[in-house]
Amino acid sequence: MSRTIPFQPWHHHTTTTTERAPVFPDGCRDVLIVREPGTREKIVLTVLDLRPRVAELSAGTEITGYRLRPGAVVGDEVLAELERDCGRAEEVLGNALSADAAGDAADEILLALVAPGASVESVAADLGVSKRTLQRQLKAFGLPAPDYWRLLARARRAAGLLASGLALPEIADLCGFSDQAHMTRDFRSWFGGTPAQLRRAPHILELLCQPALGNWTGEQISTR
Repeated sequence: MSRTIPFQPWHHHTTTTTERAPVFPDGCRDVLIVREPGTREKIVLTVLDLRPRVAELSAGTEITGYRLRPGAVVGDEVLAELERDCGRAEEVLGNALSADAAGDAADEILLALVAPGASVESVAADLGVSKRTLQRQLKAFGLPAPDYWRLLARARRAAGLLASGLALPEIADLCGFSDQAHMTRDFRSWFGGTPAQLRRAPHILELLCQPALGNWTGEQISTR
């Protein structure tokens, strides 16, 4: 994650048929400008996903998306401004996120939680607070509990290694799972499939490797 990269733009356009698009937990909210044939464009702020799901998209739907940095959110006034002039989306979102003082504090916590080998106890100690205080702080920011960030980041790191050719037990060990079976259980929970199944699905791996929790970079998200 980086405070200098407040969001990642992306674009998606369905073809002439209805599409069922997989969506996986990534620790990010997206601001979507959705254009469906014959309707007025609408602004949508997504929620943080806890489990994999499928989004139903009608034929001809065009979405311009802005994936906010992990844990970030924008208020109703920002969404209303986008409704009035979505052509200024990057300017509006950039201004809102750069002025988000609370986001700085949340970033510090999330950066610590997603570090390899981090535990809730070690992060709380490093930040000079109790475990309960850490939990309360995240709740005050409207964010899920510490383990959501820690465990999701670990699973996403492991998913990012599936295309490397490393053996699954080695990936499990590198990412801090107790064994391959432990990694498999987490993958089923977060991504709806086993590591072996996802390794055989290049399109799914591409989605899981896009910038989000655990690999927030300066690279734009590819058109999807």
